[in-house]
Amino acid sequence: MKITRRQLLGSAAATAAVVAAPAGVAEAAVVEKKTDLVIIGAGLGGLAAGFAAVRKGVKPIILEKEDFLGGAGLFPEGSLGVGTRYQKEHGIHTTVQQVLDAALQYHHYRCDPSVLRVLIEESKETIDQIQDLGIEFRGIRTMYDKDESLMTWHLFKGGAAGVITKFVKEIESRGGEIRKRTPATKLIVDQGRVVGVEASGPDGKVIIHARKVIIATGGFAANREMLAQHVFDSSAIGMVEPIWLRGPVVDGRTGDGIRMAQLVGAGLAGMHTVAGNAPYLPDNPPIKQFGEVPELTQGRCALAQPWLWVDHTGRRFFNESRGSVFVDVYNAMTSAGGVSYTIFDQEKMDRLINQGAVLPFNAIVLAGTPLKELPKTWKVGMERGWAFKADTIEELALQIGVPPQNLLDTMKKVNKYAEQGQDPEFGKKPEHLEKFNLEKGPYYALKAIRCFFLTLGGVQVTPRFEAKTPQGDVIPNLYVVGQDMGGLYDSSYDLRCEGSASSFAMTSGRVAALNALADIEKGL
Repeated sequence: MKITRRQLLGSAAATAAVVAAPAGVAEAAVVEKKTDLVIIGAGLGGLAAGFAAVRKGVKPIILEKEDFLGGAGLFPEGSLGVGTRYQKEHGIHTTVQQVLDAALQYHHYRCDPSVLRVLIEESKETIDQIQDLGIEFRGIRTMYDKDESLMTWHLFKGGAAGVITKFVKEIESRGGEIRKRTPATKLIVDQGRVVGVEASGPDGKVIIHARKVIIATGGFAANREMLAQHVFDSSAIGMVEPIWLRGPVVDGRTGDGIRMAQLVGAGLAGMHTVAGNAPYLPDNPPIKQFGEVPELTQGRCALAQPWLWVDHTGRRFFNESRGSVFVDVYNAMTSAGGVSYTIFDQEKMDRLINQGAVLPFNAIVLAGTPLKELPKTWKVGMERGWAFKADTIEELALQIGVPPQNLLDTMKKVNKYAEQGQDPEFGKKPEHLEKFNLEKGPYYALKAIRCFFLTLGGVQVTPRFEAKTPQGDVIPNLYVVGQDMGGLYDSSYDLRCEGSASSFAMTSGRVAALNALADIEKGL
């Protein structure tokens, strides 16, 4: 979805200069202000930058184009931290080098190690600071078995919305100015140096003269044109289903900051990369499966159960035991055409309803939670075309559009593996190898599609989060943070470093602001 609404709210305290107009023609006012620091965007990255600035005694101006604060930063469940107080209190001793090595290996070294090191090193201070603000944690969780996890994902009680609230309160109480419904439209450049921002208001243009500018607009997840230009996971030959955006209903992430930076010479990196998340029910908007609607949330959890997944040909394509590792699922589904079906017999359905999920859905539906809403899930899903029920395997195959013989052969093969106690195809865990009743229905299926929740490409930056040209030269006075940065991921989001996106946003915002203010103190 592309958001085109551009309503603006100017500050009542602003000094307005009226531009002369021909007689009889009403001309809008031009608001001009001066500040040391202007921040474009009031998500996690922009608000973290504003928070850092006010703690240093600087009163930034923050421009936000929507009429609410936080953007997609309202939704993360937690954030990466390495070496935090909370980790130490819980006997977790993960090191910066371990996390950096894991990230570099995951991304085949096609990312900027110097920027990643800063983000990982500084994540400790990020998590410790928000804990000092009163944010409580509900544990450190992982999508992996604990013996293969780095245990970095600090889950916030109440989610990241609580962090947003704390940041806003601190900024406003210390004199920072947040201007909602005020989209930035242009960077002001003088002799090759960024010296301010133009924005748009209900009464005319807003011009902010600033010594430093931070871009924090959240990427381009809601810009269909930019997605079509840069992201190919939906459009490659052989894709049965496109990727869906699992974003807020109102989503202002339309690439504004990236495009403004480009116009002043910034280079880009990693624009093809998105934070993929799968499996999801093809029900719009997907964000409702994120805890909002119980039958959809539990249906999403049912999709991840480890017994049998088939692609559009009726064959397995993935180790179902890894159904909770949502990036791995996304990547595997992309290789398999972008769609899958989770298959159940009556015994497995009854077990989910009465005894609970075998695998969790993130930290939203935990393993062992009885899925009591599944009967309603099927009622809704059969009406909307993504849940299926049949008396025979052949009938089920025809309903989901796969060759009946392929599905039957696949289920027979799974039964054989269960008898053997070993999966020679994909290495599913022995405890997840369970036979299907091939003689008696009913049988069930849920359709799965892929979603993404962030774009991960953007402006090239230095380890100080200064914007760079394609040649590597710094663009003076311009900093870029959060999902407007590029070059930190290769082909997909990195769950080896769980919670990286929100952590990197807050950390880059904080560190960029501190670097900008330090340069101001030096007269730069």
